[in-house]
Amino acid sequence: MGVVDRIMSQADRLTATERKIAAILADEPQTIAFGTVAQVAQRAGTSGPSVVRLAVKLGYEGFVDLQADVQSELAKQLGPARDRIRQRPPTDLVSRVQGAEQDNVVRTLRGVSQKVLDRTAARLADHNRQVWVFPGAVTAPVGIVLATQIGQLRDGVTLLSGSEVTVSGSLAGLRSGDALVAIDIHRYERSLVSMVQWARNRGAEVVAITDGPLSPLASGAAETFFISARAIGPFDSMIGGIALANLLGSAVAARLRDSAAARLDAIELAWTDSRALVAERDDPSRVPNGVRTAPGV
Repeated sequence: MGVVDRIMSQADRLTATERKIAAILADEPQTIAFGTVAQVAQRAGTSGPSVVRLAVKLGYEGFVDLQADVQSELAKQLGPARDRIRQRPPTDLVSRVQGAEQDNVVRTLRGVSQKVLDRTAARLADHNRQVWVFPGAVTAPVGIVLATQIGQLRDGVTLLSGSEVTVSGSLAGLRSGDALVAIDIHRYERSLVSMVQWARNRGAEVVAITDGPLSPLASGAAETFFISARAIGPFDSMIGGIALANLLGSAVAARLRDSAAARLDAIELAWTDSRALVAERDDPSRVPNGVRTAPGV
């Protein structure tokens, strides 16, 4: 069990002092990985023995043991696709990928707290709040699924993308109390982290979808969901994140069942009237009564 899993399992048992040290783990893992006990204690505004006690509570023999685990975690996080592509691929690729993706879904959904899910669904379903969905480039598929589903259930949903100038311009309409769903995993985008902090300072309630307590998005978030993104190949998997987006969409739909029904009817009618979707009857090779004709006839 790595440091992330240990912190998650002990989160409810941490004292106020230990939470300060855990915050350093979340915001500045490099301080733990490459600092001394005294430096970590000073950064957290506490004492050296408190740092050691947290390490022991997490199941380590001491600070050195904790430090080694954080260093290992950082090494994994900093491994880019260009490094992973040089690793020899497994011979049983289909079965390995199948197992990894099933594991991603199970790990992601098993880690969801019902209370956190309920509170998040209430925020996202609240018509008095705007909903802003802000994924990184890698996690864009998760953001698209989530924003698309919630956007069909209610109005006031915006999917943020583009440059920092574009995103900040869109967020000019942010109101205090709005829900901002921030989605990113290791090697976090600096501009995304900065914009999320800016939005939080303006009163946004942040829902973080990320890969663990060490993520900078987890620090200060009102609610946090952790996704598993392990992959067999060089690119991180978004399957667990998409499964989580589907769960959140279903939870919001359950809360907006009455009002969303009419909205979905209207959307379906618009699609039908505008012939936006291709149906079998639209096949140009077909004519009335099912008689096919050759091209040009």
